[in-house]
Amino acid sequence: MPADFDRRDFLRLAGVGAGVVFASGLAGCAARAGVPDTDFHFVQLSDSHWGFNGPVVNPEAGRTLVRAVAEVNALPLQPDFIVFTGDLTHTTDDPQERRKRMREFKAIVGDLKVRDIRFLPGEHDASLDRGAAFQEFFGPTHYSFDYRGVHFIALDNVSDPAARVGDEQLAWLAKDLATLDKDAPVVVLTHRPLFDLAPQWDWATRDGDQVVAQLMPHTNVTVFYGHIHQEHHHQTGHIAHHAATSLIFPLPAPGSQPQRTPVKWDPAQPFRGLGFREVGRHGVADFALDQHGVTGA
Repeated sequence: MPADFDRRDFLRLAGVGAGVVFASGLAGCAARAGVPDTDFHFVQLSDSHWGFNGPVVNPEAGRTLVRAVAEVNALPLQPDFIVFTGDLTHTTDDPQERRKRMREFKAIVGDLKVRDIRFLPGEHDASLDRGAAFQEFFGPTHYSFDYRGVHFIALDNVSDPAARVGDEQLAWLAKDLATLDKDAPVVVLTHRPLFDLAPQWDWATRDGDQVVAQLMPHTNVTVFYGHIHQEHHHQTGHIAHHAATSLIFPLPAPGSQPQRTPVKWDPAQPFRGLGFREVGRHGVADFALDQHGVTGA
């Protein structure tokens, strides 16, 4: 982004969908010591569930991912990179069908203009084979990378069917964090929430408290996740957690009803509650979160 690009510009360029949330001074915004601060933004897409078939909750299930790709490609300002935070495909017991869906998903998102795309698994992608098929198509289920002074950590809390990160990955995380200054900006990408949002609905990570404990000494941490199919914001101490909407169907508010049944399709507002998010880092002060609806023709 140009140096004089401000949040009003961001709103004007990106304001095509649902409400906008600005989180001034969010953790994760300070510049890493010795690294020049530069603006950038990325797109988060989540829970496309390619292969899902449910006319009551989304009769357009075979087209919403294509619509989302078109929406992202039409953004006036293209993102620096794109992340998919899990449930790329819908679960199936058939290993061949699982790979077919992943192959189809990869072909569709291959039409994105942006070539730097990062993938995380969801439980629908990975829990039945501990991520074997996912790794064949998309690579490691957890990893880290640096972008313009921000350290990104992609965690896998889905390949273990017990919804755990696990000791091996916790040890890896500890080593990864040990390389950072305590005030370095850190962004964690994950599928399930790391806190107990609604454990009865599987909206939690069983050893998420251990992940958060490792993150707490770091003063600038922000977590972006999916899984719950709705926008949600939570604070654990100084760590902010932000959930993304789904590309396939919304789910009800946490604990608002006995079962987490999907919200039914509304023909009058066919794509309500569906969309993707742009996250913009501007200067040293702001991460701007802008949620878009899926509205393509």
